[in-house]
Amino acid sequence: MVDVIPAPANCTWNSPGYASLDAETALEAGPGTEGVARWLRATLGAATGLPFPETGDAHNRIVLGIDPDLPPEGYRVVNDGGPYRIRGGDAAGVFWGAQTFRQLLGPDAFRRAPVRPERDWDVPMVTVEDAPRFRWRGLMLDVARHFTPKEGVLRHLDLMAAHKLNVFHFHLTDDQGWRIEIKRYPRLTEVGSWRARTKFGHRASPLWEEKPHGGFYTQDDIREIVAYAAERHITVVPEIDVPGHSQAAITAYPELGNTDVIDTTSLTVWDSWGISANVLAPTDNTLRFYEGVFEELLGLFPSEFIHVGGDECLKDQWRRSPTAQARIKELGLADEDELQSWFIGHFDKWLSARGRRLIGWDEILEGGLAEGAAVSSWRGYGGGVAAARAGHDVVMCPEQYVYLDHRQHAGADEPVPIGYVRTLEDVYRFEPVPRELTEEEARHVLGTQANVWTEVMEDHARVDYQTFPRLAAFAEVAWSALPAPGERDFADFERRMAGHYERLDALGVAYRPPAGPLPWQRRPGVLGRPIDGTPPNR
Repeated sequence: MVDVIPAPANCTWNSPGYASLDAETALEAGPGTEGVARWLRATLGAATGLPFPETGDAHNRIVLGIDPDLPPEGYRVVNDGGPYRIRGGDAAGVFWGAQTFRQLLGPDAFRRAPVRPERDWDVPMVTVEDAPRFRWRGLMLDVARHFTPKEGVLRHLDLMAAHKLNVFHFHLTDDQGWRIEIKRYPRLTEVGSWRARTKFGHRASPLWEEKPHGGFYTQDDIREIVAYAAERHITVVPEIDVPGHSQAAITAYPELGNTDVIDTTSLTVWDSWGISANVLAPTDNTLRFYEGVFEELLGLFPSEFIHVGGDECLKDQWRRSPTAQARIKELGLADEDELQSWFIGHFDKWLSARGRRLIGWDEILEGGLAEGAAVSSWRGYGGGVAAARAGHDVVMCPEQYVYLDHRQHAGADEPVPIGYVRTLEDVYRFEPVPRELTEEEARHVLGTQANVWTEVMEDHARVDYQTFPRLAAFAEVAWSALPAPGERDFADFERRMAGHYERLDALGVAYRPPAGPLPWQRRPGVLGRPIDGTPPNR
């Protein structure tokens, strides 16, 4: 059996042995696959040093094509002695097939230049057939707490593509930074994109990094990121957080805050972690301001879904604000939870009128779920179950299972240990569809997503360490069909991971080694956030 990750549905040997690519191997793109051919020629060409001309011998060529009999995103890779054939139900399927073909060539195919120029590039004589279990196979990257420069984002997209993940949830704003240029509101980046210093470790840590931290993406950067993702059949879903997690925006434009409760002009972009009490005021001025933000956002992101956050909105200021209380009375609402529901509902209608769909964290259920909204269920399964039963679409991302900022081991050497212990096997055994849902309700589970919050990840090496190898396990959960209800073969996955670590090495990924952190991956003396106990069994 070939060691492909995520595990394919079917893999059969056509005959013993291998065929080899060489300098004469052509690459032929059928209609609709031209973009995949460009990616494959550039990627494999760089790694192998082979030219992959467009025409050549009838048998010594790679043929890309769309087969309408295959399902969306499904593919078939065939090496039977004739031309190598990569077919998909659509262009995305052809691309995922090309990713599998790359894996079949071995870990050196993941490098950017040939390391053994005289080597043979052998392809096993197999047929691989596959299709994804879920349409939403996501990774969320938080760039607000610690900024990831554009080149780092493009690298993450490549790593996602290598694992057949297709939704990049781009967490662009929070209390600690605003990361996207909005031309009509320049202070969002002039003021809101940087902070004077940064807490090092958990918020209980006494340590500080006493230097400014910041950065943002220009609108052209965003266009480049979206286009780069689209070439890899990845959809970018932006998140602009409202009405909580908004201190950076209020610092830039103090009138957005609850000015009748606090002096918002004295605020700074937050330099610590946790949940800020400074939330948006529920005023018409705030609504118009964020309509302007979202209007520019829609011009940059063609995604069906726009994420509005909606989580961890502390309501103490609203309880003390005469303006907020007057709005509750004016709208005939019961309490502050319903006020947040009204706020989210406004943008649900606003986005729907423009052909988009709102998605938010499961707190948007509080006070009544906005019509048409989808839910990212992060506080466990409960929010997703409630939303699906109410007929709303759900992305399952419970923190107890797929928050990759959480520690990977209970050992003392884990760097800045946060949250639950979630090992590679724990992630691999995660089941996205709650068992209490009926078959009809389960259809509302669009898929699943792993989340990477970066409070304690100061650079890309720390992000790599927390994310990998667990993202490989998650990718298999999101892509591969269950062999039987509740069953996954972790021993087989570990066997295949032995080869996959070599691919990650070739890609330059600073993953957590199976034996534990390397000396330079540790953070001795930096406090984390222990959590006792484990989530309920599913």
